[in-house]
This record gives sequence, structure tokens and C-alpha cells, in this order.
Amino acid sequence: MRLEHIGIAVKNLDDSNELFAALFGEAHYKVEGVESEGVLTSFFKSGGVKIELLEASNESSAIAKFIEKKGEGIHHLAFEVDDIEHEIARLTGLGFTLIHTVPKDGADNKRIAFLHPKSTNSVLVELCQEKS
Repeated sequence: MRLEHIGIAVKNLDDSNELFAALFGEAHYKVEGVESEGVLTSFFKSGGVKIELLEASNESSAIAKFIEKKGEGIHHLAFEVDDIEHEIARLTGLGFTLIHTVPKDGADNKRIAFLHPKSTNSVLVELCQEKS
């Protein structure tokens, strides 16, 4: 596993894109909607790690609920894996609780699955694998 990206929940993607572009000294390289998750995402690269900004595209999305409860900020850490099904089985066998026991399509050409924060010291962890 390697850190693939850090997800940051934001209220306004346009404003946050300007802020992070100023911070990193370069613009985002991609904006993508993920309808199944109710989010609009924007990606930056910094030091070999991606930063994914996430704005809710509807009021019932997990990002909308997160921002309502906790405000803007770090939402998740995503780790790239070579075989997501294997990692899901391995981590389930070790007693981790998964939100997704079957990978689903995510942003940036990835298959994804999330581990429940209750089993990871309150950190939402995403597993991701590049689609072939």
C-alpha cells in the first residue's frame, strides 16, 4: 500500500480550487463528478501525492453530511493497492469493518472501497486500485 491521495471536504469547489492553486503554485489538473457518491471532485498533485477536493453535489451525500457535522477539512486517506479484492478479504479477515465489501467505481479511474472509521481509530480509509 502507498498513500495515493488525501481527500478534503469543501463547501465550495471553485473557491477551494483558487485557494489550493495559490498554495501549490499550480492549478488543479482534473474536475470530475461521481454521481453515485453525490460529489464533485477536483485533483491537485503535490510532492507525489494527490489532493482530492470533494464538494457535495446533493444534500444527502456523505460529504454534505460530513461538512454539516464536522465542517470542512480532511475527510479520508486513500491508499493504492494492487488487488483491491484481496485487500478487502485480508482486512476483513483481520477484523476490520468495511463500508464497501465489493469495490465500486470512484473518481480518477479508480475502483474503491472504504473501511469504517470505527475500526481505524476514527480515520476514514479508502482503498483504491487503478481500473484496467
